[in-house]
Amino acid sequence: MADTLTIPIDQVQIGLYIYLDLKWFQHPFAFSHFKVKTEDQLRILRGLGLDSVRVDPALSDIPVPTAAPDQPAPAAPATVSPESRAESPVMAAKREMMARIREQRENAARIEQAFVNTARAIREIDRNLFSQPAETIRVAGKLIGQITDSILSAPELAINLMGDKLGGEEVYVHSLNVTMLSMMIARDIKLPHEVASVLGMGALMHDVGTRNIPDRILNKLDAYNHAEQALVETHCQGGFEIGQKLGLAAPALAIIRDHHEMFDGSGYPRHLQGEATSILARIVSIANHYDELCNPRNPAESLTPHEALSLMFAKMRSRFDPKLLQVFIRCLGVYPPGTIVQLANSVVGMVVNVNTAKPTRPQVMIYEASVPREEAIVVNLEQQPDLNIVKSIRPSQVPKDIYNYLSPRKRVSYYFDASDPGRRNQP
Repeated sequence: MADTLTIPIDQVQIGLYIYLDLKWFQHPFAFSHFKVKTEDQLRILRGLGLDSVRVDPALSDIPVPTAAPDQPAPAAPATVSPESRAESPVMAAKREMMARIREQRENAARIEQAFVNTARAIREIDRNLFSQPAETIRVAGKLIGQITDSILSAPELAINLMGDKLGGEEVYVHSLNVTMLSMMIARDIKLPHEVASVLGMGALMHDVGTRNIPDRILNKLDAYNHAEQALVETHCQGGFEIGQKLGLAAPALAIIRDHHEMFDGSGYPRHLQGEATSILARIVSIANHYDELCNPRNPAESLTPHEALSLMFAKMRSRFDPKLLQVFIRCLGVYPPGTIVQLANSVVGMVVNVNTAKPTRPQVMIYEASVPREEAIVVNLEQQPDLNIVKSIRPSQVPKDIYNYLSPRKRVSYYFDASDPGRRNQP
């Protein structure tokens, strides 16, 4: 806790950074500590029934008025109950905010279940691919068609961070992540439905050739030696041949063969440059590389979403189609879901949702010690124009209590809410 001073409520002025020693639901503000910026905030503060508040001089814009040394947290007078405060218009607005947060939580649970169900469907596709090839490809095509319809037709598209409740489906999440992220790009560049569907199939099947690689190599945590790397690189051509036998369309086959090619020619297996590969393969190359940075074979080497995007843009830019990389970064936002951030008011939270139409104003789950984690506050920065993200924070730099509260996922996985997110969840 920062060093604070306690001052009478009537000495609070615009420019002071204050702490309210009330439970979050007992006051109308989005946060329990913030910088006072308006006369309206002053009026509301003085109507809460508090005798005094704590002030942080270091975060204030003006000198703190004459103050006594820090005292025990002041309590609201007994005559001013939460129930009586709840009758005011500002508390009514707070109750509406709490209701929207509950709805957001319910929506997140719905989306997460859809994510788990899709991962299970991909597991069944993988299991049956060779025993029932024709039927399995039909099922896969139907799944991709549903995803394509949902993503391309949505008025707006929200990217949601998923939890770790897969129950054994983790191995199939890479293909799902790459598919969803590729479709996000497809939507932004307005690919026709039939082209996006082929993109989805190629993305879903892009690693089918790894079936020819022993698990002891695929699951190896250490770096590959030369022979192992050479063997791993055969999965592109091997997957292409499997796809041919399955009767996949030529553009999907090209994705499987070329998804490790790089724009600067440093990829494999053919070291193709620039537009020598199809635009669909270049899309999947970006999505695939991002997911491998966030979710590598060795979890100790994983990057945060923010770090992965920054690395791809700052040091790997030449490897990717520059226009498509720009689209990818714009859609995910500078701070993709899963990034731990500090807001301008010094509050720490984790980005849980990004609307691709407004990527710089994500939804952030806030660390608030007085609020149970299962009821965590989610603030939509689109509705807080004076509040912005000032920096990302590595999980290792976050105090343990905050880390456990925000619970960054062991694996970064995304799913899309295509149910008109612009009309939902706007606390």
